[in-house]
Amino acid sequence: MIKIEEAMEPNVLVLNKGDTIVDAAKFFAKNEISGAPVMDGDEIVGILSEGDIMKLLDVHTPNLNLVLPSPLDVIEMPIRMKHEYDETTKGIKRASLTLVEEIMISPVVKIGPNDNISDAAIIMDKEDIKRIPVVDDEDNLIGIVTRGDIVKALVNYKE
Repeated sequence: MIKIEEAMEPNVLVLNKGDTIVDAAKFFAKNEISGAPVMDGDEIVGILSEGDIMKLLDVHTPNLNLVLPSPLDVIEMPIRMKHEYDETTKGIKRASLTLVEEIMISPVVKIGPNDNISDAAIIMDKEDIKRIPVVDDEDNLIGIVTRGDIVKALVNYKE
């Protein structure tokens, strides 16, 4: 049996609930991660992922008829494209003002260091999540386990 503590990453990068989505996106890019626990002081209050940010952006795609445009399409296309651009710009501006706590996933699924990695895999599958914060008996954050950590632990497992 492989325990969570053997597979988890003990150095957890975290966001604060008052961070903006722009700050979070920069944080993810800088640290080459796709999600992180959200903290309010020492308390885990949520999880934020790139997927949550993508849902927020509500990106609009222009609906262009590129097969055989009619003369009206040629006239309307720049107007439609400008409208789509304006809507996308508004969405990005709205997103930049949004705080992490407004879109984070909460409550948070947590796991203990002595639990089995198969328990984490089952939880991840059932809850459709990719990472689980690891907490001690006092609910303090001591690590994080991701799907990649589980796969790596299984590959490196030696009986």
